[in-house]
Amino acid sequence: MSIWPDDIWTSAENLLESFVAKGWLVATAESCTGGMIAGALTEIPGSSRVVDRGFVTYSNAAKVDMLGVSPVTLDQFGAVSRETALEMVRGVLMQSKAEAAVAVTGVAGPGGGSPDKPVGLVHIVAATRRGVILHRAMHYGDIGRDAVRLSTVRTALEMLQVLADQAVAPA
Repeated sequence: MSIWPDDIWTSAENLLESFVAKGWLVATAESCTGGMIAGALTEIPGSSRVVDRGFVTYSNAAKVDMLGVSPVTLDQFGAVSRETALEMVRGVLMQSKAEAAVAVTGVAGPGGGSPDKPVGLVHIVAATRRGVILHRAMHYGDIGRDAVRLSTVRTALEMLQVLADQAVAPA
């Protein structure tokens, strides 16, 4: 029995199968999910063939130190922004052997929101080493911390699957 809901288990399993078929590795950079995406992936037996590494960069200092996010970006746009998520995904690709990566940063709640960045706002960026970049600004709403985090895991896995589905398998 898994700790994950069935749909997340199935998505993670399908994603890993797609990455195995392509010979890809995956890496994650997570703020508001605190490692849950990597956790969902590594729940699947055999995930070591695909999962390279995960970075939990909850603080701004961790984003700067571990992923090379610019302090200027954090000052200008904030931790919860498209710009920060883009720098996070670039950083995780630079610090890993992964062909594809995902980065998430958001406000899971219950507090911490603002009019510009309400509870439930999460920026998710999935990218490949070959330069394909997907970004989604998800407005899950104030649905509860657990629900925001699980919804983010679902969306991140879906975005990684889109990258895998669009790519051509190696010859």
